[in-house]
Amino acid sequence: VEALARGGVGQLVLVDRDVVEPSNLNRQALAFTNTVGRRKVDVMCAMVGRINPDCRVETRCQFVTRENLGELLAWAGAETDEGGAIVDPGRLDYVIDAIDTMSQKLALAELCWAARIPLVSSMGAANKLHPELLEFSDVRRTRVCRVARTMRKECAKRGVRHLEVLYSPEEPVRPRAQAGSSHGGLPNLGTASFMPPIMGQMVAGRVIRALVGVEPWRWARTATDDGATS
Repeated sequence: VEALARGGVGQLVLVDRDVVEPSNLNRQALAFTNTVGRRKVDVMCAMVGRINPDCRVETRCQFVTRENLGELLAWAGAETDEGGAIVDPGRLDYVIDAIDTMSQKLALAELCWAARIPLVSSMGAANKLHPELLEFSDVRRTRVCRVARTMRKECAKRGVRHLEVLYSPEEPVRPRAQAGSSHGGLPNLGTASFMPPIMGQMVAGRVIRALVGVEPWRWARTATDDGATS
C-alpha cells in the first residue's frame, strides 16, 4: 500500500480486520510502538494521506471470508448481475491478495478468474531468507513453496486456469528444536523482517507496471473461449 501511494495510484480500497500487535514490529511498515493497538486500516489510511493527499482511500475493518468476498468485491467496484454475482471488473483495476488463510485465497482466485478481474497473489515467506529468489509466476509453474503447491492443486479443481503469484522456490530454513514449542519440539514458523516488505514492494511494482501499460495482465478470459486463456 505504501509503495502504491508513493507511485501515484489515485484510489485504494483496503480490507483488514487486524490491529497492530507487538509481533508485527519486526516486519510491517505500519507497525511502530505508537501504533500498537490501533486498527491497521486506520494506520494505513493515515500513512497514505501523509504520502499522497490526493489518493482516495476507502477502508473496511472486517475479516475477509468466503461468504463476504463477493460483497466486498462489489463494494470495491466490481460489477454484479441481478443475482448479486460478480460478472465484471467494473472500476476495479487490480486486486492484491495478501491473505494468510488458504480458503479465502482460493475463493478470491476463483471469483476473480470467473469475472476476469486482474489478481496477483502472494505466497508464503515463512523461514525463507533470500528475497533475491522471489519471482512472479503462473501458479501452475511454481515449485518448492507449500502454499503455492496447495493453491496449484485447488485452483485446478476449481477450474482456475491461471493465477499469477509472487513466490519463492527457496527451501525453507529448518529451525533447531526448542523445548516447550507447540510444534513437536520445533519453534513456530517465523518470517524474516525483510521478506514481507520486499514482497509488498514487488507486488506493488507489478500492479503499477500493469496500470501504466508496461506489463499488462495477460490472462483475461473472454466470453467465447469457455474458460481458455487469451
